[in-house]
Amino acid sequence: MNHWLVKSEPDAFSWTQQVAAGVEPWTGVRNAMAAGFLRAMALGDRAFFYHSNIGREIVGVVEVARTAYPDPTDETGRWACVDMRALGPVPRPVTLAAIKADPRFAQLALVRMSRLSVMPVSAEHWAILAAMAGWEDPG
Repeated sequence: MNHWLVKSEPDAFSWTQQVAAGVEPWTGVRNAMAAGFLRAMALGDRAFFYHSNIGREIVGVVEVARTAYPDPTDETGRWACVDMRALGPVPRPVTLAAIKADPRFAQLALVRMSRLSVMPVSAEHWAILAAMAGWEDPG
């Protein structure tokens, strides 16, 4: 299983909306690198759900419920999306400030490429962030 971090502006699509939807297409990604990461996702991969701009923190965990397919919000047919299923909120949101303050995250894409909306998270970084968040994977 691979691990990821997906970012959403909470005033556009929030964790609360993801939970209410259950399974929701992760649409609107218009960056080639981020879209490539969406295409690389496999069923059951886990991702941290990160509120960007407002909050700037990891607030939940989602899993890939459907692999990449054409993004229905894209008229050009160039971009892809995946379906994400809400697994649960993290007990303790992890802020960007806390991540940046920890030298173990110097190579984390969230720190190095802060504008990227979809990014991989190494197994080591996933374990550390999950512990910080109080997240125990349900399996």
